[in-house]
Amino acid sequence: MKNKITGRKVYTGIENISGPIIVVRNIKGVAFGEKVTVLCPDGSKKSGQVLTINEEYAVIQVFEGTFGLNKEKTRVIFEQKPIELGVSEKMLGRVLNAMGEPLDGGPPPIPEKFENIYGYPINPLSREYPRDFIQTGISVIDIMNTVVRGQKLPVFSGAGLPHNLLTAQIIRQAKLKEKSDKFVIIFAAMGIKSDEAAFFQRSFSETGVLNNVVSFLNLANDPPIERLLIPHSALTLAEYLAFEKDMHVLVVLSDMTNYCEALREVSGAREEIPSRKGYPGYLYSNLASIYERTGRIQGTKGSITQIPILSMPNDDITHPIPDLTGYITEGEIVLNRDLFRLGIYPPISVLPSLSRLMKDGIGEGKTRADHPHLASQLYGSYSYVNTTRALASVIGIEELSELDKDYMRFGEAFERNFVNQDFYENRTIEESLSLAWKILRNLKDSELTRLTKEEIEKFGLID
Repeated sequence: MKNKITGRKVYTGIENISGPIIVVRNIKGVAFGEKVTVLCPDGSKKSGQVLTINEEYAVIQVFEGTFGLNKEKTRVIFEQKPIELGVSEKMLGRVLNAMGEPLDGGPPPIPEKFENIYGYPINPLSREYPRDFIQTGISVIDIMNTVVRGQKLPVFSGAGLPHNLLTAQIIRQAKLKEKSDKFVIIFAAMGIKSDEAAFFQRSFSETGVLNNVVSFLNLANDPPIERLLIPHSALTLAEYLAFEKDMHVLVVLSDMTNYCEALREVSGAREEIPSRKGYPGYLYSNLASIYERTGRIQGTKGSITQIPILSMPNDDITHPIPDLTGYITEGEIVLNRDLFRLGIYPPISVLPSLSRLMKDGIGEGKTRADHPHLASQLYGSYSYVNTTRALASVIGIEELSELDKDYMRFGEAFERNFVNQDFYENRTIEESLSLAWKILRNLKDSELTRLTKEEIEKFGLID
């Protein structure tokens, strides 16, 4: 039936309930992706969305779960509009759920406009190439895996590794070199524990960045289906702030593995044919619909930079989630369990990590003229360290040549003094560059083959 006042379609009774999915038959004039209000038998309301539709029935996912629903007394209202988020600059400093409703005890933010949360990837023809350096204050990222404004650069972690600490430190410390440009951060947390959520909020509050951060929060005990909305809501606000308010926005998504698990759960409830490890066959396109909403648009001042955090099941980098993510994004930062066991924080594995757009955000006028060659030298020297360590494990350190012993000392200093830094230590790009030169002093000038003689003379003696 149809409500005579609102004109919305109201259906009494549902055909089937399966997990977070309900099926309504004999529908008419219902659209794919349409917002749905579910009226429970006890008088409460739940939100949903049309997932599948044909001439006979509509499949609806219920975001708060189907507990308390029954087939006879449940009513379904099709709202005749997509799921929208009220966006506003006033959301800065707030903690919100997937629908933009406050979780911090404050009043609901007054929206300046409403936007469909399922936006579109940026048209490649209108994209502006990502450039300009974003300083994280973490040496191993800033020097060797530089984040570039408009880039999508994921962090691959594993169970028990300190990706939450790294996430909080990046959010606290990230900034632009141009202080005149407005820089804000959107943090989207999916399926995290209550103590983790409290840690993030405490970390932001203690360091004074809370008013510059919008948090979209879904806890582990919240309905998993809500996790599917969180990244879309975060990016909808990011697009508004970047392309209508001329801000530079850093979006941090954690943990994308929890998002993909929720996607697999919904796919199973819909009885879809599974693909690799039970994930739906459209996992790649679904992840791309999130990651590709990142970048810069010609004719606009703002930008969206994205750092997705994902934990690799069993530390398997070939698992479908990191594997497909790596195809879409522009590099990856990989955390290493062996470095973590040595007490090194952040335990970033230098050699498998890569920022493909780094070359366009560093150098003269952006960071410093010696940065490109210095990063290349660090990579080359540290690569040789691993070869030397493998040799030492066979013949013993005493049997190594003096040159190989120099590299062993360099490797130890590199990991302990350059990669390793305190959770509250915020290094400027100049401090990180100078520290890199200091570490290279463990090697003879003849080994610095990737640096020019002029660079060694100009920067190599700077304290």
